[in-house]
Amino acid sequence: MRFSPHLLDEIRARLPVSQVVGRKVALKRKGREYAGLSPFKIEKTPSFFVNDQKGFYHCFASGEHGDIFKFVMTTEGLSFPEAVERLAEEAGVALPKAEFEDKERADERTRLLALMEEASKFFEAALAGASGTEARRYIEKRGLKRETLATFRIGYAPNSRSALKEHLAKAGYTLEEMTLSGMLIAGDDIPVAYDRFRHRVMFPIGDAKGRIVAFGGRALDPEQNAKYLNSPETPLFHKGNLLFNAHRARAAAHDKDRVIAVEGYMDVISLAEAGFDEAVAPLGTALTEDQLKLLWRMSAEPILCFDGDGAGKRAAFRAVDTALPHLKPGASVMFAFLPDGLDPDDLVRQQGPAALDGCLGRARPLVDVLFEREWAGRDWSTPERRAGLEKTLKALIGHIEDESVRAHYRQALGQRLRAAWGEPQEAQWRGGQRDGGGQRSGGGGNRTGSWPRSGVPNARGGTSGALRRGAGGRVFPPSLGQSTERVNPSSSLRKSALVSNDGPQTAHREAVLIKAVLNHPWLIEEQAEVLADLPFTSSALSGLRDAILSAHALDNSLDTESLRTHLNKSSVGKVLSLVERSVSHKCDRFAEPQAGRSEVEDGWRHALAMHERHVGLQQSLEAAERAWHDDRSEVSFARICDLKRQLEALSVADVFDAAADAGRTS
Repeated sequence: MRFSPHLLDEIRARLPVSQVVGRKVALKRKGREYAGLSPFKIEKTPSFFVNDQKGFYHCFASGEHGDIFKFVMTTEGLSFPEAVERLAEEAGVALPKAEFEDKERADERTRLLALMEEASKFFEAALAGASGTEARRYIEKRGLKRETLATFRIGYAPNSRSALKEHLAKAGYTLEEMTLSGMLIAGDDIPVAYDRFRHRVMFPIGDAKGRIVAFGGRALDPEQNAKYLNSPETPLFHKGNLLFNAHRARAAAHDKDRVIAVEGYMDVISLAEAGFDEAVAPLGTALTEDQLKLLWRMSAEPILCFDGDGAGKRAAFRAVDTALPHLKPGASVMFAFLPDGLDPDDLVRQQGPAALDGCLGRARPLVDVLFEREWAGRDWSTPERRAGLEKTLKALIGHIEDESVRAHYRQALGQRLRAAWGEPQEAQWRGGQRDGGGQRSGGGGNRTGSWPRSGVPNARGGTSGALRRGAGGRVFPPSLGQSTERVNPSSSLRKSALVSNDGPQTAHREAVLIKAVLNHPWLIEEQAEVLADLPFTSSALSGLRDAILSAHALDNSLDTESLRTHLNKSSVGKVLSLVERSVSHKCDRFAEPQAGRSEVEDGWRHALAMHERHVGLQQSLEAAERAWHDDRSEVSFARICDLKRQLEALSVADVFDAAADAGRTS
């Protein structure tokens, strides 16, 4: 869904950032800005700042930065269209109908939503009435409080084929609308349409705004074919796209930085009664990709909570396959397994909330569950079986789309294999002599009794052996996915700059940018967002950058001297001194105090572009080197060579810039 820039600007103009943020963060005015404790990190000293004039917030504790739309999306788990709609309503800005749906479809949805609301009221009334006696006994047996019934709007569908149909007809709804909503069962082979839900405890299912779009019904008759029955797919309801209780759980999930996914409605409701308001549940299906994305909006590492029995393990293993391709930094899942035979509802009622908290605290990462699934209960005593396991794990790792996560999974699973199989011994050799008085092997041939070695170019131009030697002469099998075939690169390849790590460094350019900001503080005002998002390779310079931004946020009237005085009093004083001494190239004179404004602006833009280009190339090179270690293909090696050439060309360009500048000033 697209929104015009004019529309978004109008909403921003009507809603100050401090007003939107102030609902969740206690803000205090600091000059032209507001400061408060970070909503993204636990802290004692305010590092979160809001600037209404510039229309953004910045959190120095977490690095979070954005406008009112991003803040609502991050803290409430909304999608961008949902955030726009929420804030537009608050700002009194009308959203053009064309940007949502055509009028006919919008009218249909409005009617169906109203029908579902009317059905929910009918079920609530039935639960309280004469026909709801058995349903009330079931609810009392489950120990649900009256407040819980009201919060979740739990009701009862009477044991009748037409009770709801007749009620909705009196309310003005047609048979077509009742059928389209999923509340009636109809068809060419059904003479008279009838109520879908009969003699069931009813659980309303809300969308992201809490509007009722479907129902789940729990059978009271043990002879019923389906213990739980959900609404069918309708224009309002797509069960793979929603989570039960998600609209209520979002705020709690943000506050606790945790969301718990359990299996059923009653689990969610019981956990909410026990204080776990951040609980949600899939709607009668295995966890889908869309539901996983909803969970990631609420927490970076949702906890999937399963029964500890065989069925729970199988459900967890299915969730592994769903999540694996989509893992990335800041997006994974954890697995909590309950004591065998207990579901979350049982555990909380029998042993109290602390017992569940203990299980959640012992949640296991996805990599552990994946390895257990492939390893447990099988005989790996032969080389062929072990090779088969390694092949399987390598194929599974290949499903991970993010290359950095994929590389770490390869390493982690390789370590688990080594630990599970034990570390194989190698006959010890030093200078061709077997330890313990054995015979020398001849010349350059293979050494009798030793493991074959293989070498592959690495980022430093050296080789990494397929078998790595540890303390006491032990050797370790190759990391998962690393070939054990013999590869002997030429000496020229090993010495080539194309596979060495001696390329140009970025720290100097980062120091230049920092020095420019120090000598020309007006740059901070104009380049705050750029500076905050700038990727620094030096952690020390990154810390100095953050300290500068923090000082500016507290007092944006600081000049060069007062800014230096402030920084020298902090922990970054030594770094500041190094920066001032390190910059000496003639071409970097834009960073010096005497440089004019236009010279500073031109030099800043040029240095910034060169820096971002260099960082991007370096990241691409690291990815290419990892790819070469995976496949050892000519294509991968050619990619490494090309990126190295580009980095060298960038370095040469720096040299020419310096030389040309020196020539102009000589």
